[in-house]
Amino acid sequence: MNFYVLIPAFNEEKHIGELIRRINLITSNIVVVDDGSTDKTAQIAQQNGAFCIIHDTNKGKGASLSDGYDYLLNKGAEYIITMDADGQHSPDDINKFIQLAKSGKYDIIVGNRMNDTKNMPLIRYLTNRFTSMVVSMCAGCKIPDSQCGFRLFSSNVLRKVKVTGMNFDAESEILVKASKKGFNIGSVEVKTIYGEEISKVNPVKDTIRFFQLILRLLKKKGNNK
Repeated sequence: MNFYVLIPAFNEEKHIGELIRRINLITSNIVVVDDGSTDKTAQIAQQNGAFCIIHDTNKGKGASLSDGYDYLLNKGAEYIITMDADGQHSPDDINKFIQLAKSGKYDIIVGNRMNDTKNMPLIRYLTNRFTSMVVSMCAGCKIPDSQCGFRLFSSNVLRKVKVTGMNFDAESEILVKASKKGFNIGSVEVKTIYGEEISKVNPVKDTIRFFQLILRLLKKKGNNK
């Protein structure tokens, strides 16, 4: 399969090197989007063999993903796997996405962390359950862990689905819009590694953005009736 790994990163110098080294055992097709980091994230990523797209200022995760998608589509990527840069996603799970994608059943595959939540912080567990329920209702299909950033996309999805969100809301937006366009969404169980990383999610701002997104999608659905 012609696939690339895309990693949006912001101030992840502690984790990015080890993550890239482990991914390199599977594929050398690695692109990091450094989203205005003030540390050595980009330098370390490049030293370990990843191609880097560098933002001068912090634009948000959605903007980083969008720039990465555009770059890789222009390179002719057929599939793009996204991973977070904080070391929570295990590269060992990449092959699960590849094997399921080869079945041809799904255009998007989303990692599912919700079958083993004993180490997941309670607030994150509750948030993931709630947002996944809402996103699943809007998408019209079950997505067990809609907030997981470990995903696989076919190039067809990324060429036809346009996302407007520039932050974490973009990850929910693309699932709903893709489903509405007839793309099939599947899931695969992945493990999550919790360490000392600090979540980049702003509990107030990103919650507001999430509900603003849902309201926009529902309004659009109503206007299309």
